[in-house]
Amino acid sequence: MRIELAERVKKLPPYIFAELEKIINEKKRQGVDLISLSIGDPDFSPPKFILEALAEESSNPKNHNYSFSQGEPEFKEAVAEWYKGRFGVDLDPKSEVIALIGSKEGLANIARAFVNPGDKVLVPNPAYPVYANGATILSEGVPMVMPLLEENDFRPDVESLAEMNLENVKMMFLNYPNNPTGSVMDKMSLKQIVDFAEENNIIVCYDNAYSEITFDGYKAPSILEVEGGKDVAIEFHSCSKTFSMTGDRIGFAVGNRDIINGLLKIKAQVDSGPPRYTQRVAVRALKRYVNGEPPEYVKEIARIYGERREELVKGLRRLGLECKKPLATFYVWVKCGEDSMKFSQRLLDVGVVTTPGIGFGEYGEGYIRFSVTQPKEKIREACERMEKVL
Repeated sequence: MRIELAERVKKLPPYIFAELEKIINEKKRQGVDLISLSIGDPDFSPPKFILEALAEESSNPKNHNYSFSQGEPEFKEAVAEWYKGRFGVDLDPKSEVIALIGSKEGLANIARAFVNPGDKVLVPNPAYPVYANGATILSEGVPMVMPLLEENDFRPDVESLAEMNLENVKMMFLNYPNNPTGSVMDKMSLKQIVDFAEENNIIVCYDNAYSEITFDGYKAPSILEVEGGKDVAIEFHSCSKTFSMTGDRIGFAVGNRDIINGLLKIKAQVDSGPPRYTQRVAVRALKRYVNGEPPEYVKEIARIYGERREELVKGLRRLGLECKKPLATFYVWVKCGEDSMKFSQRLLDVGVVTTPGIGFGEYGEGYIRFSVTQPKEKIREACERMEKVL
């Protein structure tokens, strides 16, 4: 029997981390003590109230039946209330909110609802690979690169976009606060994006997963706060980063009801929604916000990430590496001035794991992404180790 992959799968770019993973596994086999500053997974446990709620809700037999593809009514109402308090955005929980099995699932499925074979999709670069690969290519769309350049603070240049051939461009992905660069977006810039999308009939898919991890007084906005935002956009969010619940896979999308309905049509065919018990736990988590202000747990982890960011930036600058202090996310984007894979391999020689920028696209070459999901002592030790090879 001859087994052959579908053409859409063959179009996926090669997995450039494969070689790096082999080296990491070999280092582990040799007993090398590795400090990982690469993974985008919080090292904090979820707050105690969430762990207790998970135990309680998962012990209820009724919570092990199927949910709905669009999510439980109670969950959708809690999301709408959270958006009202946090962003001042009014949402109809019945038609403008949908539950997701983590925001990544929604980001991948949204293109299936609206992208026809050959349609173009504007994808940022460098960026989280799901926009170009899991969403666009696997929907038989054509990724159209939006360069995120340092001179533009790693934001898309709307004037340059307007000069591109936008025929058959169906959709645009954006992610701020940004992974991997740590760049942020203000409402004025979001308004430019909304106006551009309205003029060119383009759906905006806005990934806002890091909105609650911010520093130095910056508060991340929602694209739906901007006038006209709800006419063109769907926004993706989750409890993963905010409450350190990455493995619980509970997220949501909100925004334009026709876009939400399109996503629902896909989800109704491929899943039955997140487990009821995780939705009920997420309800409790979201309700911990009071008048838009986060609970102490969220404030505390943002404070700790901020301190770690200070420690890492200070250490990297001492080593002569060029980097800005980000206003959000738990990433620091660093110019390494050489082949990013080779640079990462050099750091691996002293037991420091990082993410080469080329893994986020061609415009990520020459950069390295560091994560601050390690205690300050480990970050300090990593910088001391790097001094041996830099």
